[in-house]
Amino acid sequence: MTHRNATLQDALAEARDAYARRRPESLRRHLEAAEVMPGGNTRSVLFHGPFPFTALRGEGCRIEEADGHSCVNMAGEYTAGLFGHSHPAIRAAVLRALDAGVNLTAHNGFEARFARAVQARFPAMERLRFTNSGTEANLLALACATIATGRRTILGFRGGYHGGLLTFSDAAAGVNVPHRVVLARYNDLDEAAALARDHAAELAAIIVEPMLGSGGCIPAAPGFLAGLRALADETGALLVFDEVMTSRLAPGGAQEIEGVRPDLMSLGKYVGGGMSFGAFGGRAGLMAMFDPRRPGAVPHAGTFNNNTLTMSAGIAALEEVFTPDACRALNARGDALREGLRAAAARAGVPVCVTGRGSMMCLHPRAEAPRDAAEAASCPDEVRELLFLDLLERGFYLARRGMVALSLAVGQAECDGFVAAVEEVLSLRGALLRDVVA
Repeated sequence: MTHRNATLQDALAEARDAYARRRPESLRRHLEAAEVMPGGNTRSVLFHGPFPFTALRGEGCRIEEADGHSCVNMAGEYTAGLFGHSHPAIRAAVLRALDAGVNLTAHNGFEARFARAVQARFPAMERLRFTNSGTEANLLALACATIATGRRTILGFRGGYHGGLLTFSDAAAGVNVPHRVVLARYNDLDEAAALARDHAAELAAIIVEPMLGSGGCIPAAPGFLAGLRALADETGALLVFDEVMTSRLAPGGAQEIEGVRPDLMSLGKYVGGGMSFGAFGGRAGLMAMFDPRRPGAVPHAGTFNNNTLTMSAGIAALEEVFTPDACRALNARGDALREGLRAAAARAGVPVCVTGRGSMMCLHPRAEAPRDAAEAASCPDEVRELLFLDLLERGFYLARRGMVALSLAVGQAECDGFVAAVEEVLSLRGALLRDVVA
């Protein structure tokens, strides 16, 4: 094992050194940023060793680094960048909003039209409200659940990511809002049922991603979400679907695929055209608590909830660009890419699997596909970083943890190039991967 680790560390050190030599300007900018921000960073997921590169511009599916290198953005802003960089329809919508004036301090001409477009796409949102992020949307959905039920306990799933203040991993627990939370293993309906029944008298909500996103793009097992629906009905809790990421997987979101309707749901990321955006909504009777015409209405503030830039961009996103047909085509392209990557790994003869659904996927350096976040996290972190740096060297940028989120701008040529690059890297590192990865 010592020899194996030494070989891996040597390969990683070499890859890091090559990365750093090609990016003196990014290093300079990183060191300057570290003088005013901890680690030069204000968004943890973007940090990686030996230092993160700086992107100066983007067009289509490509970004240009400060040192002049260009790469295909396969990370897709962690699903928020569905439209690529500066899509003309989104840009035109933003300009329309600017022409009409921003910060109007009033209801504006975009928000009701946008709300109706969202409602038409996601029927579970009988009534909805806007926020500035998916984090806010999930926090407000849970507030709605606790108020409606008069209970305080939330059932979630290990590895679930519901925003910067609601992440169900040990590393993030210290910054979470102080909900009373009990956690089950994702895809383990028996454990979820036992916990829900043990806490039935105080259980307000079951919150779940229909496919784990940040936890490794792990789809729900057959019957898992339907089982949670039945469990919520049995205990009187509300079922909350976090579709901030997964709503892109079908015109009506992952719930359309699964045929399971939640009581409440959240949106974010791409729905606002890639702008700062979130939304939560659900059954009309539940959402009525936020109706300011009612005595004792629950307040929901937010200066930029209905900001004109996002409202206008969101209309263009849903009505002009990400139509149901465009949604289906993108996810079909993703399914094909995932199969291409699996075939590349098989040809290289290395233990790498690819999980996901539609336009979201994740490469896992392990022999068998993980069933939950713990199994996904068991992959050696150094191997993930090595593959990340190797692929970046070949012009393809994906999340350091191996996640890919296709944008509409990523076409067949880019997909074919990515498969070829992955196969080249896996062949290059084949002996090491076979030796290190379980």
